[in-house]
Amino acid sequence: MTRLDAVNPETATGKVKEMFTAIEGKLGVVPNMMRTMGNSPAVLNGYLGLSSALGSGFLGGKTGELIAMTVAQSNACDYCLSAHAFIGSQLLKIDQASLHAARHAEAADAKTAAVLHFAHTLVQKRGLATHEDVAIAKAAGLSQGEIVEVVAHVALNVLTNYINNTALTEVDFPLVEARELAVV
Repeated sequence: MTRLDAVNPETATGKVKEMFTAIEGKLGVVPNMMRTMGNSPAVLNGYLGLSSALGSGFLGGKTGELIAMTVAQSNACDYCLSAHAFIGSQLLKIDQASLHAARHAEAADAKTAAVLHFAHTLVQKRGLATHEDVAIAKAAGLSQGEIVEVVAHVALNVLTNYINNTALTEVDFPLVEARELAVV
């Protein structure tokens, strides 16, 4: 049972209604996470803005989805694991093995593996990366811009993980459970 209500798109008003209309036009539906965020127009607007900005960043959509899988597993967020597994496989055509590996902060490609390792490190250290952590990321070929984007992706995903874990948002994607793997 959810702890926070999801705003009904049919009864939403004002700025929330405008954002829901835009989301529905793009996705065909307003996912429950965004409906829950709709309780605060500022939060929904901030989420949509940062998500959109990062979508056109250096790392790209596929890497962003893999980061989301790493962070969601680390934070045991079933909603986000479910949503990003669906988005990754269905919309971005990421294979299941890559999505599964990302839950362990692993990837076949060395640079993507470095991105996921750095993201995992940030979550585990609550953002308190060391000089060595950053040096490892740079040595793996990440530019300063990419490192900054990894931090932003982690922050965005921690936000969604925490909202969904707090709200117990009803999962409206095929369910993927964090407990299927040991929390990394």
